Amino acid sequence: MSLWIGEPLVLASKSVSRRALLEAAGIPLQLDPAEIDERAVEQSKAASAGAKEVAVLLAREKALATAVRHKSAAVLGADQTLALGAQRFSKPVSKDAARDQLAALSGKTHQLHSAAALTREGKIVFEAVTTAHLTMRALSPAFIDAYLAAAGERVTKSVGCYQLEGLGIHLFEKIDGDYFTILGMPLLPLLAYFRAAGMMRA
Repeated sequence: MSLWIGEPLVLASKSVSRRALLEAAGIPLQLDPAEIDERAVEQSKAASAGAKEVAVLLAREKALATAVRHKSAAVLGADQTLALGAQRFSKPVSKDAARDQLAALSGKTHQLHSAAALTREGKIVFEAVTTAHLTMRALSPAFIDAYLAAAGERVTKSVGCYQLEGLGIHLFEKIDGDYFTILGMPLLPLLAYFRAAGMMRA
């Protein structure tokens, strides 16, 4: 017997890790990634917002964009931002940009904010954001080069240039926060909402 009740959840994300987290939790999915210009959204609506607020904004915009095509379904948008103090980081556009980003994060503690927004009938009914604090080791230029060579193009697929479940673990000396947040989903608050809303068995 499934813990999920009703039609599959529509996931407005291309993230392999988010899909894997939700499926592992027993949630059937229909994939329909949102097509939005994330940088344009940030610049037009969040120029003065903090990284946490930007994560929520982008999750909301993704959910709403996909919900247009799924009027009666529950649609989940998600996003993640990285902040080092007041500075926000985006996915690096190249290996050179990734090298610069890793050098900036080296030896420091940064914050990952993971947000989710859920729509029903085209309206936002739930939002959540959780934060993890990650401290990188002091990374030598030689190690950064070796890491970039080993990780390959994957470094441009995530903010911070790492997948913690892979080679990215070698970058860190301390991590405070839950695993789901680091992989890009405030999963525990989301599951609590699903149970409260009767979408999952309590």
